[in-house]
Amino acid sequence: MSVLFCFGLGFSAKVLAARLKAQGWGIVGTSRGLEKAAALAALGYDSHVFDGRAPLSDPSVLGPATHMLISVPAEEQADAVLRWHAADIAKLKNLKWLGYLSTTGVYGDRDGDWVDEQSDLRPTQARSMRRAEAEAGWLKLQAEQGVPVHVFRLAGIYGPGRNQLEGVKRGTAHRIIKPGQVFCRIHVEDIAQVLQASMAKPNPGAVYNVADDEPAPPQDVVQYAAELLNLPVPPAIPFDAAQLSPMQASFYADSRRVRNDRIKDELGVTLKYPSYREGLKALLPTLKA
Repeated sequence: MSVLFCFGLGFSAKVLAARLKAQGWGIVGTSRGLEKAAALAALGYDSHVFDGRAPLSDPSVLGPATHMLISVPAEEQADAVLRWHAADIAKLKNLKWLGYLSTTGVYGDRDGDWVDEQSDLRPTQARSMRRAEAEAGWLKLQAEQGVPVHVFRLAGIYGPGRNQLEGVKRGTAHRIIKPGQVFCRIHVEDIAQVLQASMAKPNPGAVYNVADDEPAPPQDVVQYAAELLNLPVPPAIPFDAAQLSPMQASFYADSRRVRNDRIKDELGVTLKYPSYREGLKALLPTLKA
């Protein structure tokens, strides 16, 4: 029996887990606290607590894993899973595939130019620097211990309950204009299909960009969401005049276009949502009244 162990069974990992559970896989996952662990158990998953500050209370639960997904935030000093369980993972006898979910933020700011998996890493944000460090740690584990590690650099994730339709409907979405700014995105369902395609065709040590086909200015996405909802398009706000939190402003510090050829050429992936337009249209029925 195939068993997926997810460190961090959250927004993206849940979509993959649901797909695999429907195919008869066993699913084991972690969350940061008891309440969320109980919610995962209610979904029929074997659930455990892992908050990154200490190891799993019983590392033997890793034993049955044939596949493993690392979907936890990179901590301030080191990747928590590597810190506590690198040796345990290296000893797993049944492990055929391990995926580490990173971010396209590791490429840093390219003034809107294109990057691919061969581009050098130039992270500018502290969180992206931690991701680059974590990537290096996982790839080192692959090179030195033979752990079947695959790295997936995710663009901005959206899906049910987490998209611009929601913000427009609540009246919290803004059309912030910064000339030349583009963002890359990926629908959570397409993340899951990329991961499944990699599981079916393992290539330890491989790195994949996971982004859709159309990098786009953020204000265009907000406008399209408003048009889909037949609501007024939020007014344009110059970036210099926008009242943004430091976290919000940090997203505008980087602008790049991310090539996704490798997931197509090597894994045979055809994106279900090649741009934000297909993705937002499909999400319309998920909005709550």
